[in-house]
Amino acid sequence: MQIDLNADLGEQDNGVDQALLALVSSVNIACGWHAGSPLMMKKCVSWAIQQGVAIGAHPSFPDRDNFGRLEMTLPDDEIYSGVQYQIGALMAIAQAQGGKVVHVKPHGALYNMAARDARLSEVIVAAISDLDPQLVLFGLAGSEMIAAAKRAGLSSVEEVFADRGYCADGSLVKRGTPGALIEDEEQALAQTLTMVREGKVCAIDGRWVAVNAGTICLHGDGAHALAFARRIRDQLTQQQVAIRAPYNA
Repeated sequence: MQIDLNADLGEQDNGVDQALLALVSSVNIACGWHAGSPLMMKKCVSWAIQQGVAIGAHPSFPDRDNFGRLEMTLPDDEIYSGVQYQIGALMAIAQAQGGKVVHVKPHGALYNMAARDARLSEVIVAAISDLDPQLVLFGLAGSEMIAAAKRAGLSSVEEVFADRGYCADGSLVKRGTPGALIEDEEQALAQTLTMVREGKVCAIDGRWVAVNAGTICLHGDGAHALAFARRIRDQLTQQQVAIRAPYNA
């Protein structure tokens, strides 16, 4: 059995990003629209290459003021071109250093809206596949994003979250509402192992929901992010679960 561990990078200069790269197998690098900068993108790409970690783009709505968490209604062509613009910027920076962008994971509101909106998912998938059909989409397990990728013939990996609460329909509990974040480390570890080993997660109403865990998102912005990442990796290793990217990076 194997699993991918991914983390979002380049979103803030907190001294954690470089250390996280020793613990994960894939990274999603902010492309400037919700956070980050060209210089931060360059640094993250360099660190990822040094560690042999798969490089992914983390495109967002144009929303630095709200960290990409504000839901927006934009024309399809604006979303399409914006997603390509962000991925293309990271591709150029990676190529200049001898690296390669191999996957795309939308960020924040763009991710959450696409998870439930088939049309938005199709626009994002088209933007990715028209730019490079070899790119892989990371999307919420069982979501509209995964369905759109399958319809278009774009490779995808279903993502689960170690420290986020789930609703009975498989969606994530909305940030800012009770149960959205799992702050108890033991609970988050148990949830992660259950998703990986048993393919299910307990929703906040107590019902069990089937999930296909191809990659686990580890957040790097918490006070104990590094320690938690180490614990998850150690627990998975003890359970004889190999940590590696789900494709040839």
